[in-house]
Amino acid sequence: MANVVVWAELPGRLREILHPHIVVPPSELAEAAGLLSLLSVRVDEAFLDRAPKLRVIGNFAVGYDNIDVAACTRRGIVVCNTPGVLTSATAELTMALILGTARRLPEGLNLARSGQWTGWQPDQLLGLELDGARLGIVGLGRIGHAVAQRARAFGMHVAYSGRIQDVPYLHRGLDALLTESDIVSIHAPSTPATHHLIGTRELSLMRPGAILINTARGPILDENAVAEALLDDHLGGVGLDVFESEPQIHPALRAHPRALILPHLGSATSRTRTAMAETAAQGIAAVLAGRPPAHPVHGA
Repeated sequence: MANVVVWAELPGRLREILHPHIVVPPSELAEAAGLLSLLSVRVDEAFLDRAPKLRVIGNFAVGYDNIDVAACTRRGIVVCNTPGVLTSATAELTMALILGTARRLPEGLNLARSGQWTGWQPDQLLGLELDGARLGIVGLGRIGHAVAQRARAFGMHVAYSGRIQDVPYLHRGLDALLTESDIVSIHAPSTPATHHLIGTRELSLMRPGAILINTARGPILDENAVAEALLDDHLGGVGLDVFESEPQIHPALRAHPRALILPHLGSATSRTRTAMAETAAQGIAAVLAGRPPAHPVHGA
């Protein structure tokens, strides 16, 4: 029997899954063998120094850029995450951002609420029709695949960059993908190699009026460059669910009428958040019972 810190109140059968271990608050981290962590918790060397008995971390997310995996590995701490269970929810939100940005819903909503709408006009807030439009996916993992499937149902032509896969979509290098796409959607993991993957040079390659979507991780985009491209009217719009310095959001993006911004809602459905919590707890329970977890993080 061990202590397991669950960092916040989460849905699901956590106590049942973690039984016979004792669920304790973060204040008892020093005695904990397990940790169910949140994406907002930075687990670095200093954090681990406060948790000398820690054996396993279950991260309440598919991404794990909040965790120093190398430091955990050196200390013999297993890290696991929650892949798969949030794929549909995040893909659905991505499509919502694509639709909302392409059809200029933020501007329409503001106009309807302003009291200044004078009625239907033939040239009012003309947007991009998805049928026949070209979608470029940066990172064709689980979520990228799910977005591609949904986009094809809307009649979109899908291409992707990254590792070549046996899929019915056109593979392109990143520069070509940016140049050729009407909409670019980011689905790559946040790593040192993808930090500011999309910056000033890359944005300049995108066609005038193109749309940029990000439901992956904020640091993949250079937000200053994105804001500048939007302010210069090079980008037709952006749909963002993640940001470089959450919860802070670049002021130009907050204010711009063609920026559809959300507070990191990608996995925010009751079913998905419950599945995430239970998956993370199952990983912790497995390690504490001497079994390998179903979803160990590579290198942990």
